[in-house]
Amino acid sequence: MWPAIAILAFVTLQRLAELALARSNTARLLAAGAREFAPGHYPLIVGVHASWLTALWWLAPGRPIHWPLLALFALLQLGRIWVIRTLGPRWTTRIIVLPGAPLVTGGPFRFVSHPNYLVVIGEIAVLPLVFGLWQVAAVFTLLNAAVLFVRIRAENAALAGPASAR
Repeated sequence: MWPAIAILAFVTLQRLAELALARSNTARLLAAGAREFAPGHYPLIVGVHASWLTALWWLAPGRPIHWPLLALFALLQLGRIWVIRTLGPRWTTRIIVLPGAPLVTGGPFRFVSHPNYLVVIGEIAVLPLVFGLWQVAAVFTLLNAAVLFVRIRAENAALAGPASAR
């Protein structure tokens, strides 16, 4: 039971720390003249992620751990860190655009437009599978896909410029 609790505690603390960083970065960006786009879908993202973590806390303790999948999850965390470090003070959990700031094209953004979402897709699928919870992986992968469909369209519009972001 303890390995599952340790893994879930790590992920929970990581998410809480990231929310604090995102709040700080968001406040700093808004103070510098940035604008938030499409805030209406944000509660859906929070709801999906909080429900996913809650389901794991409820179902995972006491289940066997699939260690190779845990190693894959650890690799996804390296991807998460790479994205956050690349975006630096521009990383948030919301769609915040600073007028005149160039798009970030370094780090993982050299390869894909939305690397953070690829990491999140992997995390939502892989962590439940670490505990053999394929049903949780399936349900939350579908819910996440629906939210990301809305999110990526809104983010692409916001990044394309003010006329298309309305």
